Amino acid sequence: MSTIASPRTVESPRTDESPRTVESPLRIGPAKATRHGLSLAWRGIIKLRKSPAQLVDVILTPIVFLLMFVYLFGGAIGGGDVDGYLQTITPGIMVMTIFQASIVVGVSLNADAGTGVFDRFRSMPIARSAPLVGAVLADVVRYLVCLTVLLVVATVMGYRVETNPAAALAAIALLIAFGLSFCWMSVYVGMLAKTPGSVQGLMTVLVIPLTFASDVFVPSGTMPGWLQAWSDVNPVSLMANTLRGLMNGGEVAGPLLGSLAWMAGVVAVFFPLAMRAYRKRAA
Repeated sequence: MSTIASPRTVESPRTDESPRTVESPLRIGPAKATRHGLSLAWRGIIKLRKSPAQLVDVILTPIVFLLMFVYLFGGAIGGGDVDGYLQTITPGIMVMTIFQASIVVGVSLNADAGTGVFDRFRSMPIARSAPLVGAVLADVVRYLVCLTVLLVVATVMGYRVETNPAAALAAIALLIAFGLSFCWMSVYVGMLAKTPGSVQGLMTVLVIPLTFASDVFVPSGTMPGWLQAWSDVNPVSLMANTLRGLMNGGEVAGPLLGSLAWMAGVVAVFFPLAMRAYRKRAA
């Protein structure tokens, strides 16, 4: 009589080795780190192309401000010279547009942190700064789209560049650099905040006072003395006056030096803070 052998449980070999993760190289040169950042910037551009609705707020908001201030308040603020007021306010609205658009990168990075994508980045052999640098560089496309639409609308309304195309292109390049510099404030807040909504709220509290306590909408000479003193050194005022000089004609050197000083200072302070906050959040 045959017997049926009872099935045997085959134990898998045990190992004391835990799963290994790929660690990033300890040292990555600047050239390779730049390539990593550009690769992740392309990822951000693809996301933007697949979801163009992300551009709606940063396009419509400055257009609404331009139309409202020129046609509702331009006569009163400009002393009846609406066309002259349009020439003055358009470069200021350009600065406001980029300054407000810099908020989005912090919101986007905060949302990525909630999906666990940072764990994937940490397991890849890339520079630690690449995810943040890539997100910031991807914002260049957002800036170019916003500025193009805004300048087209302003031109239809009657705005004209009174210098030359080279000066206008230099103004746009400086403005994009300005936006990329101030992006690091948003990145830092995005790494600290718990939710994307809190990033939006905190950055709005910062951006709105800086924008309205400047000479974007009204001349600083009409302000109280203490507010005029701040407006004269406000980074938004300095960049707006730089653009006015390059696009409308006038002084450039003074406001340009002030703008460059603010840009260098913001990057020097907030880039390392953002990197430190990113390492803590991704740990």
